[in-house]
Amino acid sequence: MTLLLPTPTRRAFLTSAVAFGASAVLLVSINRVARAVPGKTPSAIAFDGNALIVGGAGFIRRDDGGVSTPLPGPKDGSILSLATHDGRAGRIAAGLSNGGVALSEDGGQSWEARSKGLPEAPVVAVAAAASNPETLYVSVHGDGLWKSEDAGRSWVFAMDRPWLADAERDLTALASVDLASGMGGIWLYAGTGLGLTRVPDCFCRWQDVQPGDAMDALVSGAAPAPEAPLPTGEPIHALVSAASVPMRLYAALPSGVWASADAGVVWAQRSSFRTDAVAVHPNNADQVVALTADGLIQTRDGGLSWTPLANN
Repeated sequence: MTLLLPTPTRRAFLTSAVAFGASAVLLVSINRVARAVPGKTPSAIAFDGNALIVGGAGFIRRDDGGVSTPLPGPKDGSILSLATHDGRAGRIAAGLSNGGVALSEDGGQSWEARSKGLPEAPVVAVAAAASNPETLYVSVHGDGLWKSEDAGRSWVFAMDRPWLADAERDLTALASVDLASGMGGIWLYAGTGLGLTRVPDCFCRWQDVQPGDAMDALVSGAAPAPEAPLPTGEPIHALVSAASVPMRLYAALPSGVWASADAGVVWAQRSSFRTDAVAVHPNNADQVVALTADGLIQTRDGGLSWTPLANN
């Protein structure tokens, strides 16, 4: 899969939007929205410091002693995605099924709408910039990539969705990775229904994940065949970078949890359970929690072994 094809502009794409219609909407995004309605399983997990937070139709905060506290959650919709930042304890950004973003500054006790400028469509993925907790990115269902530089108080359109297999594809997962892109910034990685892509945070072009930096990729043209990629054509439900070891990535796929130690060039399968979400502890790249159909599971050895996460 090569992602170095020119990306159509948002203006050009809109001219054919009516004809393209609903066929542009990925089934994986629709399924993610459905998972967050009442009575369904949670859709998103993240670490806020040592606490694990779980979002869906409600919101749960689990402290490092294993005690879970249910909290009301945002009022404007079920949670589809969560983002935190190790430099802003207690700040949680949530992408909502009814559209928009809600933000909490107190660990989920209270929420404020932060959706000014965003389209009225589900926010399937949200990420905080690794280099600046005030900068947030979201993927809007059926639309594209949006950016806020003031913690969600205002939003601007950042980039079209990647052009893959002759169509624009929704972004199903986002992760800001604190590694130099070679373009004066760091990387934003994204999952789609067809696999993994990334873009420098200057938003010049979506690229395949390959060794080297963005300038190397632009000069070389087509990406070399990857040595051990994620499964071809399998949707990525969630994607995280370990803050303590940025090159360590974890991805949640229908086939399980996959891990990379080299920023996504080489991947290894770490579980075989269908996984809808994954979270990594900000200070321990080996401590990972995954959301499966049977509940939460955890590992403290980077995925070599897993145990159920008991409810207290």
